[in-house]
Formats: sequence, C-alpha cells, structure tokens
Amino acid sequence: MKPIPLYLMLLFSLPAFSQDINRLIGKGNEAYRLQQYEEAIMAYKEALETDPNNVIASYNMGNALFKDKKYEEAATIFDKAARRTTDKRMQSQLLYNKGVALTQQKKLEESIDAYKQTLRINTSDTLARENLQRALNEQKQQQQQNQKEQKEQRENQPKPKPNKLNKQQVEQLLKALEEQERKLHDKMMKKAPVSGQPDKDW
Repeated sequence: MKPIPLYLMLLFSLPAFSQDINRLIGKGNEAYRLQQYEEAIMAYKEALETDPNNVIASYNMGNALFKDKKYEEAATIFDKAARRTTDKRMQSQLLYNKGVALTQQKKLEESIDAYKQTLRINTSDTLARENLQRALNEQKQQQQQNQKEQKEQRENQPKPKPNKLNKQQVEQLLKALEEQERKLHDKMMKKAPVSGQPDKDW
C-alpha cells in the first residue's frame, strides 16, 4: 500500500511554471531521492509559498510527509490538492494516496471513502480496488472483534445475587422487631388509664 512515486516528468512538460518553482521542486525531488525527507518537505513548502496552487509540489510534498511517517499531514495535503486540481488523472492519484495515508492511521472509514472516490474517477485503478477490499475486510474484522468483546464483557459482568439473609441475620432482625414491639406495648400501657379507678382520690 505504497503511495504512487513522485511526479518528476511533469516538471519539464509544463513550461508555465516559473524557473524558481521548478528549481525548488527539483531540489525537493533530489532530497527525496536521497531519503532526506525533511529537506524535501522544506523545498516543496517553499515552492507552495510561491505558488499555493501548485499541485505537483503538493503531491510530492504529500509523498515526502508520508515517507517521513507524518501520515495525518500527508492526508491533509493530498486532500487539499485533490480539491484544487481539475486534472482527473492527478486527482485520482491524490485521492488514492490520501486513502493510503488514512489507512496508516487506522482511519478505515475515511480511507474507504478515499478509495471509493478514486474509483469513481478511475474505474480501472486496480491498486485502489485492492486497497478498498483490504480496508473493507479490516473494517469487518474490527466490527466482529468489537461485537465479540462486548459480548464477553456482558457475560463476565457479575450477576446480581438475590438478596438472601443468612440464619443469624434473620434471628437478629426478628429480635429487633420483637424489641420494638415490646417497647411500643410498654409505652401504650403507661399511657392508658387503669379501668375502674377514679381520676382523683376523694
């Protein structure tokens, strides 16, 4: 699931680019070839400061970020460039690379969407189709794993025990009730006047 290699040929087939941007992209490409990804990123960034809509600089910068394991930044760059370009071939490659960068981050839902977008533009992209299938399979496995874990959690939860009292607790409860009853009886007996006796002794 590697991103598509750098755009090198387009540099020389588009004379509309200024010499400065060509030089910066060329400098970035050389650093990229030498696996000096930080330097490559800086060169592409400089080119984009001069021409923010330069899709080739964005594409190559995204690849350099990807190689530098900066997957989130790479996905963002690929996405922005894909929105900017009207070149369908370039757009499909940018979206494919975005999908790969998202897969590296385990963002399966988003990567699936990126591969689908790629295939809408280029139906014959076999890499996008294969990666889409892998991502869908992985998503299915994750869902099955989550369901399995949830089921295990439910099964492993302690079941509420019926509130049973042991013999000693029952005896204590009965004694306490008897004591309360006796006290209440005594209280009632003290309050009630004795029958047949006058209130006053004349």
